[in-house]
Amino acid sequence: MTERIDHTLRGSWTAITGSLPPHALKWLHKRIGVDARTPARSPSVSPSGLGDEARAALAAVVGPGHVRVDRESRLGRAGGLSYLDLLRQRGTGELPAPDGVVLPGSPDEVVAVLRACVEHDVAVVPFGGGTSVVGGVAALRGDKAAVVALDLSRLNRLVEVDPVSRTVVLQAGVTAPRAERLLAPHGFTLGHVPQSYERATIGGFAATRSAGQASSGYGRFEDMVEGLRLATPVGEWRLGAAPASAAGPDLKQLVVGSEGVLGVITEVRLRVRRKPKVERYEGFVLDGWERGQRLVRELAQDRVLADVTRLSDVDETAVSLALSGGWKTAAMKGYLKARQVSEPCLLILGWHGASESEVSRRRADTLRGRRLLSLGRPLGEAWRHGRFNGPRQRDALMEIGVCVETLETAAHWSRISELRAAVRGALKDALGDCVVMCHISHAYETGASLYFTAIAARDVADPVGQWQVAKAAASEAIAGLGTITHHHAVGADHAPYLESEIGGLGVDVLTSVKRTLDPTGVLNPGKLLPGGLASLRDR
Repeated sequence: MTERIDHTLRGSWTAITGSLPPHALKWLHKRIGVDARTPARSPSVSPSGLGDEARAALAAVVGPGHVRVDRESRLGRAGGLSYLDLLRQRGTGELPAPDGVVLPGSPDEVVAVLRACVEHDVAVVPFGGGTSVVGGVAALRGDKAAVVALDLSRLNRLVEVDPVSRTVVLQAGVTAPRAERLLAPHGFTLGHVPQSYERATIGGFAATRSAGQASSGYGRFEDMVEGLRLATPVGEWRLGAAPASAAGPDLKQLVVGSEGVLGVITEVRLRVRRKPKVERYEGFVLDGWERGQRLVRELAQDRVLADVTRLSDVDETAVSLALSGGWKTAAMKGYLKARQVSEPCLLILGWHGASESEVSRRRADTLRGRRLLSLGRPLGEAWRHGRFNGPRQRDALMEIGVCVETLETAAHWSRISELRAAVRGALKDALGDCVVMCHISHAYETGASLYFTAIAARDVADPVGQWQVAKAAASEAIAGLGTITHHHAVGADHAPYLESEIGGLGVDVLTSVKRTLDPTGVLNPGKLLPGGLASLRDR
């Protein structure tokens, strides 16, 4: 059973965009005590350590114009988009920058670049959209003489379309928006829309086992991968001969999620779907987290999830309401109070389909027998249109001295609430006066992903250490209850926790594969494998 709210209240849930209105600044000052602007400083960058012989060898492969050592090119590939990356890019702490940037123009050139880097003892960091938030593209050289960012932006082609099988081959440097533009004339879509959508690339999605906001309907990225082309220092490896196979373990899934440590993904064959003609997004409210997560579990286990299913907890819902401000906020609070909703949790549902009738049927299947308070389509559409605003909102918050960062995990349903409480407690203990928000971002029959956002006043004396302590506390709280990462990947930040999840034997297996494909350890040092290059030497 659903009850509908007046659509004139839609504005009270509109997300903040790139700047903070006065009422938001007032709320932040009152809640966590920030009000001072903290302008960024220009980061310092050491001179390039890429030797003349190595530079000449790389230029012989890709052309002199595609080997860059200027300051701006190097800064543009110095790290990803984590809070710590952004602090360092704003002049706080040490910013590791690559010694050079190499832009290959074909998969064959990628193989040749890797061989040249082995010969000249140069580490290689594959670089797509640069959206990693776990140190996945940090310019770490390990024990190498220099490190280059391997920018794959020139690998931007749609190589093949098979309309009968509904598969396509895209090069690794194709961004998500470009992929949709390339597929649209053929009537297809990937349906993969993570928050990093505006900048992230096909190769990055595959290398990190990405999950999109509509993964309940379209699947996670690894579910879409039909084949791969991988460049390694010892040659090229092609995988994926058929839609299903019993020819031993699925080695595609060894490469998917390998984070540039085993090789550089240059092409991906992907399953595509017909582009939907109708999309319907709606907002609902449930009273209390336990009731909300129980509803999402029932939807998943009854196999009637919407394509997008996102449940915010009480704190995340309250912050959205507080930052929207104005008379409509008061109206919303009054409306909820009148209906005896004491702990409102916002639920966003979105359905895609070929026709209005299909979407209406699926919506009815989802909502049948459920007790929900409907806030209507305008709220759902407001969320859809603002869903990529997160990075811009974070920039605005950082400008006024806010420590703001996210982390995510996943667990089975029986441990979801325990995991949420453990991570919330760890973050609050570490950060002190702060706000910790959480939402279910992806749901499965057996469990769900939890996505946390923490905001606190920045520690001016040690802003880097402030978050490092909080992140370590949260990671320790996750251990034993859930996975260290559901879709952000391992990178450098989560590498110390990998062994506790997959075991020492699992690390040995990965290290053995690494040794076979990258015997000198030039590929993305310090990522994925605990101990980085030491794993190759010691195991």
